[in-house]
Amino acid sequence: MGSGSLWHPEAAAFCVAWVAIATAGYVLEGFLAGALLTFGLMGVLMPVSGYLLGKRDDAVLERTVRWSILIGAGVILALVNALQA
Repeated sequence: MGSGSLWHPEAAAFCVAWVAIATAGYVLEGFLAGALLTFGLMGVLMPVSGYLLGKRDDAVLERTVRWSILIGAGVILALVNALQA
């Protein structure tokens, strides 16, 4: 696919990972955890991405920070679930 393609595998993988974490939160901890992971991450990721792209114009840094936040949310979910077991 050319550079003008509408298919962006990294963006699709990020969306799938976000849905997986939110679904895991719902399954493991209930509706509130799933909703917080869905909308809470949106409330954190959107401003951080906007700030980094607006101030730094560094897509690699933005991508790294975005994935780090998502991975951190997954790790926190796993820790909370393990502590309740």
